[in-house]
Amino acid sequence: MTWLLILILVPLAGSLVLAFLKGNDRAAVLAALGFSILEFLLVIPFWLSYNASGPRLQMTSSFDWIPSFGVHIAFGTDGIALIMIAVIALLVPIVVGGLGAVDKLPAGRSAGGFLSLILLQEALTIGVFAATDVFLFYVLFEIMLIPMYFLIGGYGGANRQYAAVKFFLYSFLGGLIMLASAIGAYSLASDKLGKGTFDWATLVTVVRDAPLSTQIWLFLGFFLAFAIKAPLVPFHTWLPDAAGEAPIGVAVLLVGVLDKVGTFGFLRYCLPMFPDASKTLAPLVLVLSVVGVLYGSILAAGQRDMKRFIAYVSIAHFGFISLGIFAFNEQAMVGSATYMLNHSLATGMLIVVIGLVIARGGSSRISDYGGMAKVTPLLAGLFLLAGLSTLSLPGTNSFVSEFLVLIGSYVDQPVYTILATVGMVLAAAYVLWLYQRVFQGPVRGDALVGVGGGPGTAIAPELGAKKAIRDLGGREIAILAPLVVLIIFLGFYPKPVLDTVTPTVQQTLSAVQGGK
Repeated sequence: MTWLLILILVPLAGSLVLAFLKGNDRAAVLAALGFSILEFLLVIPFWLSYNASGPRLQMTSSFDWIPSFGVHIAFGTDGIALIMIAVIALLVPIVVGGLGAVDKLPAGRSAGGFLSLILLQEALTIGVFAATDVFLFYVLFEIMLIPMYFLIGGYGGANRQYAAVKFFLYSFLGGLIMLASAIGAYSLASDKLGKGTFDWATLVTVVRDAPLSTQIWLFLGFFLAFAIKAPLVPFHTWLPDAAGEAPIGVAVLLVGVLDKVGTFGFLRYCLPMFPDASKTLAPLVLVLSVVGVLYGSILAAGQRDMKRFIAYVSIAHFGFISLGIFAFNEQAMVGSATYMLNHSLATGMLIVVIGLVIARGGSSRISDYGGMAKVTPLLAGLFLLAGLSTLSLPGTNSFVSEFLVLIGSYVDQPVYTILATVGMVLAAAYVLWLYQRVFQGPVRGDALVGVGGGPGTAIAPELGAKKAIRDLGGREIAILAPLVVLIIFLGFYPKPVLDTVTPTVQQTLSAVQGGK
């Protein structure tokens, strides 16, 4: 029994327990909170026991699954997988704690069912990041779509069924194409070794020696699956619909963690397994990355819905991440790897704060708000902090990542880097524009400050039919506090994360440079 198996089994056990608590919402919330906090506490010694200067894959375990086909239930972690496992362990308790304050379940839906799916999603996602057998990775890659499909389709907005089906079909199709490439890699191993295998470490040594044309075809199968998942333009169209219709807590996991499976896949599978194909097709990926940065930024500035705004902001950020990965520069790649974590923290906080705004106003339309800083100053301040982290202001966690991506990419890819910096300017514009529209100016409906609920409240007809608008309470502050601390701490002291991911990045670059 290894750390990774424990980290997968704890939320899985919690999911099974919650499946039997559908009739008692309070007990379900407390049980889910207990399991999710236990998971986070287990991640702390898991992180401390990881040796960044050791072998790439650590805390490994392997069990025969389908011996005749060389398939194993095999898990292990590297520095990049470690930070993603840590961030989902942090975000799930926030999602659980926010149920009721951020998310309201549809009538007739139990908290037990919703939270059971959340914990199942956590277990499967950790399994995806930890899998070291390519076939197991594919199976978990596809299965983890199921709880997310039901979370969006069962608990989302008015167009939830359309969004859920679109999300599922896009990712499922990408996974099938990846499976075809995985079978191709298996065949190469069978020809060279006399028996097939799906072991990641073995395939890295086998497939990298294949002819360039073969590598390109196999690379494209994996790349397409990960480009859809990330998503990169033009494979992005499912994300605005899914994020726009998903409940706030589900959107935190969807945009904050699940999308990172795509960029994680680039680093774990595409580059080490297909080094020559990666270098050959890098110009195409860099074009898609820069287009994503500019396209996502422009579309974000034009959004009228706050949840769809987040989706397009994320599309722009994923362009930065893939730019750093395919620049094949150590600084840029380290920046991309840490950006995966920092984007999860900044965007996760921004989504939660937007959820708190929507919970008070009953609408996600930007035009329905205005002047909320006068009545909810603490909420406005935390919204601004999350927004500044999103636009990578110095002193916030995202700055170091974006700076490393740009300074590293500029060395070998100056044109693409210069174009991408335009996205930084646009980010400042669209984030501050959103803050100004929602929190500054006159309070919508000429609300009377201090009427209807004491200081810090207001009666705003457009924000919920004469409902008192209150500032953050103790529970809501507790939900956001861990994210605030990490955003500021990593903004001034990113060394723990940089030290964790840098050796893994160096090993990845070494594999790429060792290609033919």
